[in-house]
Amino acid sequence: MEQKNMISKDQAEQLLSKAKEMLSFSYAPYSNFKVGAALLSKDGTVFGGCNIENAAYGPSNCAERTAFFNAVSTGKKSFSAIAIVGGPEGKIKDFCPPCGVCRQVMMEFCKPEEFVIILQNASGEIQQFTLKELLPLGFGAANLEE
Repeated sequence: MEQKNMISKDQAEQLLSKAKEMLSFSYAPYSNFKVGAALLSKDGTVFGGCNIENAAYGPSNCAERTAFFNAVSTGKKSFSAIAIVGGPEGKIKDFCPPCGVCRQVMMEFCKPEEFVIILQNASGEIQQFTLKELLPLGFGAANLEE
């Protein structure tokens, strides 16, 4: 997959910094895999999110969805980018891409060709993808139009 610099390095680093901060709020007593996310709305507001696990597993929520639901609950519905980091015990190792359910939530609120997903590994390498690259045949509102 060809890498593009779609968000400036400074902006990506700011979002990654917020995502790393969110790791400390993660509630992951079962998997011990902590994830933090920072979602950038089109107006420049940044919303944090962390994963929140539950003993019943199904009610658990990913960091990305927590950030989106946090933003939408304040009236925001237009987004530019999200930064995601995570790893065992909150220590970043490898890239931490969003799960399929999170990609579907992104599809609901974002333009797949424009929305940027920013990932970083332990060595500091940054990768950026459009939602379309990670969800090439995404199902969204347009699929329901007659």
